[in-house]
Amino acid sequence: MSDFIIRQGGSGDFQTLLDMFDEAVAWLAGRGSAGQWGTEPWSTIPKRIERVRGMADGPGLYIGEVGGEAAGAIVLGDRFPHVSPVDEPEIYLGLLLTSRRFTGHRVGSRLIEFALAEARERGIGLVRVDCWAGGDGDLQRYYESQGFKPTEQFDVKGWIGQVFEQRPLI
Repeated sequence: MSDFIIRQGGSGDFQTLLDMFDEAVAWLAGRGSAGQWGTEPWSTIPKRIERVRGMADGPGLYIGEVGGEAAGAIVLGDRFPHVSPVDEPEIYLGLLLTSRRFTGHRVGSRLIEFALAEARERGIGLVRVDCWAGGDGDLQRYYESQGFKPTEQFDVKGWIGQVFEQRPLI
């Protein structure tokens, strides 16, 4: 397997991140899961471009690289307003995105392992993430395979999401 590293992301990763979203939208739409992020490339939707710019400019972006190429991204931050608050410190995965070009390199798993290690290092006992609860259930099963347990569901204008949590040993 090629060398894998995780590095702090930044504004210079904006285009890379936007390209990864476009690749993901095309792949999802191609497999019948357009309900997650639609069918239009994010690079053509001003609101989504700004959302990606915010991710790139924010402090919680990390990029996973395989052999020096961006293979995935994770954003460690705060929960979204549509998710119920908790009464303890947490790390919320605001994004987990991988490139299909690196299937088989465990990019998503390694980024999740990084987030759990960050939580342990910071003495935080809760890591949460949410995802689209539609489609064939593959996304939910993926998070469960990574040790996350489903908690609550939510509805944002007809987009049904599922929150998952994991408690890393600290």
